[in-house]
Amino acid sequence: MGRKNTDKIIFKEVTVLDAGAKGVSVAKAEDGRVIFISNVVPGDIVDVQTFKKRKSYFEGKAIYFHKLSPHRVKPECEHFGVCGGCKWQNMHYNQQLFYKNNEVYNNLKRIGKIELPDFEPILGSEKQFFYRNKMEFSFSDSRWLTENEIQQEDTIGNRNALGFHIPKMWDKILEINKCHLQQDPSNAIRNAIKSFATENELPFFNTRHQEGLLRTLMIRTTSIGEIMVLIQFFKENKTQRELVLTFLKDKFPEITSLLYVINGKANDTLYDQDIKLFSGRDYILEEMEGLQFSINAKSFYQTNSEQAYELYKITREFAGLTGNELVYDLYTGTGTIAQFVSKKAKKVIGVESVPEAIADAKENAKRNNITNCEFYVGDMKEVFNADFIAKHGKPDVIITDPPRDGMHATVVEQIMQIAPEKVVYVSCNSATQARDLALMDSLYKVTRVRPVDMFPQTHHVENVVLLEKK
Repeated sequence: MGRKNTDKIIFKEVTVLDAGAKGVSVAKAEDGRVIFISNVVPGDIVDVQTFKKRKSYFEGKAIYFHKLSPHRVKPECEHFGVCGGCKWQNMHYNQQLFYKNNEVYNNLKRIGKIELPDFEPILGSEKQFFYRNKMEFSFSDSRWLTENEIQQEDTIGNRNALGFHIPKMWDKILEINKCHLQQDPSNAIRNAIKSFATENELPFFNTRHQEGLLRTLMIRTTSIGEIMVLIQFFKENKTQRELVLTFLKDKFPEITSLLYVINGKANDTLYDQDIKLFSGRDYILEEMEGLQFSINAKSFYQTNSEQAYELYKITREFAGLTGNELVYDLYTGTGTIAQFVSKKAKKVIGVESVPEAIADAKENAKRNNITNCEFYVGDMKEVFNADFIAKHGKPDVIITDPPRDGMHATVVEQIMQIAPEKVVYVSCNSATQARDLALMDSLYKVTRVRPVDMFPQTHHVENVVLLEKK
């Protein structure tokens, strides 16, 4: 172990032991303290330079590789290591699944401290690349320069970029040539807009100074070939705006929905914005088992369509419906799960706090000729109460798919009071899921667990749990 400066320590020949949270790998220092390392794979033997020191851990970066892990693969993407989006692209896919499964197991065991059945095998994604149906890119007039560009010391003329935020740098955008996450024509559309805007000297956005014209680009695709493109402009300039949108409409006639937003506020979130239609219709359609779901610019929809279908099939299987059950679908979103299970249920009640999502859910149910689903708007911890149950009936099965924070304690209490025979808990964060399962342990036993990988090349993993009354 040597020292560099006073705060940076170099650890020699450290063996990387495990993959930890947030896609960072884990090793141990001689004194037992944990070292979190960002650019390695479990099994690598490396020299590590630390850049942060805490009481019980260090954060560092591998500066020399003595031995490469057998689990390593060559990353597909030219932007790997700088972009930060697909942190596990250098790890064999089977190994990614192993660590995702481990994370779920450890969270349920250590945080939940509950009795668990044997896990069913984690469901891998058939597509390991080009699986996302939604991507958001940012325009910038002062793009991030790579180390190579800086070292060349050539005068860098055009600093325009259309790509992703560099991790932990809110105002720096990495220019992306080819992204491996969304199917074509996603890359073609992004690159065409970038070239056209640069040739026509249209101003790219500057976050620090809050000026420029072109701000963000969102592309959504569906498994039946529909495409939505939304461009966010910082200010209205009718001539320049129409120039860009007309170019897109003519160059890519396959675009189903071409939208725009004029957003002059400090952040670029869409949810409080007035979305305008330039051409086509203001939604795209996704299809699943013959059901069609409309997706608008603000809709939440699982970002891996093919794997969402697998996730919903597992959810429906865990629910074990016979056609006689009243089912409550909590955090129903646009009602996708509710409608997906409805043909095997007597009736499904969906609850969600976002009014637009419930409007979509009702519209989709009508489109699909589903008459045994009802949808209600409200904050779950307030609307899901004894009066609601008295009005709509006591459910036989509850399906819950909450956001990353898990369920509010009040909602957990209410489920315990209602005490349905079964609860199917779908989660994108097994740590908060484990906390909630612990709260339900006095009444419910976990009888089935199956992790599902929705996001290959990243550390994220979904998990489905079946709870049955003890």
